[in-house]
Amino acid sequence: MVQQNTRKGVKLMSDELLKDSWLPPKSTSETIKQRIKKAGERFYAADNISEFIEDGEKEKLIEELTQKFDAVIDSLVIDRENDPNSKNTGRRLAKMYINEIMSGRYNEAPPVTTFPNEDGRYDQLIVVRCDIKSMCSHHHQPVSGVCYIGCLPGKRLIGLSKYSRIAQHQAARGHLQEELTEKIAFKIQQLTESPAVGVYMRARHGCCENRGIKSANSSTQTTVLKGLLKTDAGLKNEFMHNIELQEAQCRG
Repeated sequence: MVQQNTRKGVKLMSDELLKDSWLPPKSTSETIKQRIKKAGERFYAADNISEFIEDGEKEKLIEELTQKFDAVIDSLVIDRENDPNSKNTGRRLAKMYINEIMSGRYNEAPPVTTFPNEDGRYDQLIVVRCDIKSMCSHHHQPVSGVCYIGCLPGKRLIGLSKYSRIAQHQAARGHLQEELTEKIAFKIQQLTESPAVGVYMRARHGCCENRGIKSANSSTQTTVLKGLLKTDAGLKNEFMHNIELQEAQCRG
């Protein structure tokens, strides 16, 4: 034990407490990681961790990342002090990751109001087209394309715009396309309790266009079918035919 003099006498301080008092403060990212680990949850690139982030911590993450991106730029031997195009690039990158291309990890899911499908009166297959922008987990290259969501109304209904909002929130993270397609389908089925959900995605990957094979015309297609869309051939054909019609319309 260590003795510490005070006005009221001698105060005892444990060696462990004294040791901890000399430690540097934990970084914001480390504090968030410890919360997640304590809860027994994971923090993969495609996971949403918003429930573990407290008010003001996103701004602190941006500050922390700015320093680290500055260090990367320095290690690339780029003169960010004098090169006018490289000044403040570290901060721009930090803000882009947290607020834009990976915002789906740090922001809560968009609010989605559901409505009862009374008496099951709405039974038409809905097919919604939306643009998708994501990021490849392997090389942090952009993934951009289009997503078609098919949903046979179940017990709950959601507004048409919500399909796109859900898909885009899921996409704004680090992903594999196969994983993203599956996650969108799962979320739609969870919210609507639909007996039939399908997601078709066609996307271009920067990891194929900007590096490696450098194929400018590379495109990847993935399809996930749930429930009746997987087992009912007629319903599946209707979904795929709707996609063909919308694709042709977009081509003009």
